[in-house]
Amino acid sequence: MSIDTLRAQYEAYPYPARNPADEKKRLITGSPSHLDEVNHFVFGGRLDHGKPLSVLVAGGGTGDGTIMIAQQMADAGNPGRVTYLDLSDAARAVAEARGKARGLTNIDFRRGSLLELDGLGPFDYIDCCGVLHHLDDPSAGLRSLAGALKPGGGIGLMVYAPYGRTGVYQMQAALRTITDDLPLNEKVALAKRLIGHLPRSNWLLNNPFIGDHKQADADLYDLLLHSCDRPYTVAELADLAASGGLAVAALMEPYRYEPSVWIKDPRLLKRLEELTWLERAAWVEQVTGAMTKHIAYLVRPQDVEGAVARPDGPEVVPVLRDLDGAALAKGLPPGGVLEAELMGAVIPLPLPRLAGPILARVDGRTTLGDIHRAVAEKAGALSWEAFLAQFTQLFTALNGVGKMYLRRS
Repeated sequence: MSIDTLRAQYEAYPYPARNPADEKKRLITGSPSHLDEVNHFVFGGRLDHGKPLSVLVAGGGTGDGTIMIAQQMADAGNPGRVTYLDLSDAARAVAEARGKARGLTNIDFRRGSLLELDGLGPFDYIDCCGVLHHLDDPSAGLRSLAGALKPGGGIGLMVYAPYGRTGVYQMQAALRTITDDLPLNEKVALAKRLIGHLPRSNWLLNNPFIGDHKQADADLYDLLLHSCDRPYTVAELADLAASGGLAVAALMEPYRYEPSVWIKDPRLLKRLEELTWLERAAWVEQVTGAMTKHIAYLVRPQDVEGAVARPDGPEVVPVLRDLDGAALAKGLPPGGVLEAELMGAVIPLPLPRLAGPILARVDGRTTLGDIHRAVAEKAGALSWEAFLAQFTQLFTALNGVGKMYLRRS
């Protein structure tokens, strides 16, 4: 596949399909590159927003990651800048219009390839979401990005996963047979005709985790007609990271990769105890069969130990994502259970006895030390160790489903 072929696709079908006018009513957020998530899983919660954060979004498309992190940096008062890089003028035009609609002035828009970063950087953080799996040589792409990374920095990566995309690659092969010599718009037309005439036995029709082909033409093209698309298992992702001189610090959301979330038999779980966390994650991927992508944070091997924040001291500040702690605490009984959706399944999140009083005080500013003192005043004698055990159970559950992060005050 040539760069020209890739550019031609995204000039005709900027991806994902976005309307800049929608910025007036919502901010699209996700992973990787949510600022609180990056702080937690790359910088150990140590980001100082008084210091400029330099960010590269490599393969920015129509701007989801760029707009999200640029807006969040602006909201946090961070004086840094985001560099957007993409091959497609059409995609960049959409991203620029979205930034303009929000009044963002902290983005530099550039046309170019992540394989040619001379003169750019170095960067504290690099977003590369859904790009490397479309390159002829993904390892070369990752090495290029790693070369533009500052010491202590990290990369937020998304690559497709094979088992949850069962049916996609069979359909891609089938469509190549009948569309290879056609213009792009005729490929889309034929793909729609084929989808409308598929037998009920078709794997794509029977895959509940894939629905992109039912949306805009850009989504259909990217899913079924892309000229270069390879998925990665967890093990292959770890190998890809190593090929760029990096290591996997974390996978999103952590509970997706936790065996005990999906398998309750203690004898089976006992057999996994000697495995590394990545080996256990690879096993879960094989067992669930539901993962359509992997979102990972990569850092240099020497930085892995300190990359992920931990609830290890009174100066730590818990931060909720898309949750109101005080509202959630109302009516939450001691030792209650919350429910979360993961990969199409609803999983219970058993909470500790003091989950309600703790959540009522989680506002993104209050430290664990201050929360401990406030809860102890209400609950009576409560040692730091006993409080921390309660908080750690709560944190593990909410962090596991991407709803709580940590930062250091």
